[in-house]
Amino acid sequence: MTLAGKTVLVTGAGGFIGSHLTEALVRAGAKVRALVHYNSRESWGQLDRLPPEVLREVEVMTGDIRDSERVRQAVDSRQIVFHLAALIGIPYSYLAPRSYLQTNVEGTLNVLEACHQRGVERLLHTSTSEVYGTPQTVPISETHVMHAQSPYAASKAAADQLALSYHATFELPIAVIRPFNTYGPRQSARAVIATIITQALAGNQVVLGSTDTTRDFLFVADTVNGYLAASEATNVCGEVIQLGTGLGTRIAEVVTWVEKILGRRLEVAMDPHRQRPAKSEVRQLISSAAKAKELLHWTPQVELETGLRQTIKWIDAHRADYRVGQYSV
Repeated sequence: MTLAGKTVLVTGAGGFIGSHLTEALVRAGAKVRALVHYNSRESWGQLDRLPPEVLREVEVMTGDIRDSERVRQAVDSRQIVFHLAALIGIPYSYLAPRSYLQTNVEGTLNVLEACHQRGVERLLHTSTSEVYGTPQTVPISETHVMHAQSPYAASKAAADQLALSYHATFELPIAVIRPFNTYGPRQSARAVIATIITQALAGNQVVLGSTDTTRDFLFVADTVNGYLAASEATNVCGEVIQLGTGLGTRIAEVVTWVEKILGRRLEVAMDPHRQRPAKSEVRQLISSAAKAKELLHWTPQVELETGLRQTIKWIDAHRADYRVGQYSV
């Protein structure tokens, strides 16, 4: 399968990963429809940052993933669907869990139903490494038990199982893509790497909830390449496929890397308001990328230092868009 000339839909296209994926699909020659969340500001989210020559090639639709009729309209005439639309902030899921179920579970059901009714060639559903909770074994493989430790993780685990059930029941050609911690340009300071960089560029103090948790950080270009590979591979339907580096990095190490790149020391302070409830904290997430390498012939190409330098450069150029101290991690 090749993407050139294919009609595709990206839900959540206005988000961080979604905007990068939309841009890559256009450059690959696909005919891209982008579903972005409607708002009264006439904003298309991160799609507004795409180069004009790229954005001109995108058919942008506004709507809400919870609206089944609008989702059917978005899926209509599409051959491949990339489903990324979701509520993703873990802290907010403690405050508004019902909204996560409505968006992440019911919204996914709307996508599944529309894809089933319209007979799409492939649906790529987006999961998260958070569904594993603190792992029993490391590195984590796709067969690891799911143990959600936040309402967000629970909503995504439910959506994953719903998606796989549509493959088993209706033979919907679907693959579940499970990226680990993606970072890079355009990311909100809701995410830990972006909040470290944002605070470091604004001063000498970085306020965090924790520095001893470990994550598998994946640069956004590598994540996008994983999606593209999964859309073209011939043997992925019904599979769960992780995207990760297989390397664990403590948050404290990220701070050290940022210090090195900026050439100055940073003071790290702890804020209890940024901490997860004790039993909700996930201590480490490190992937096994063996299955992605086998099925997708995909391996990450961007090392952490290189990715951090690109992310720092981008955030530095867009500092006005970031409000320091307004995010929890």
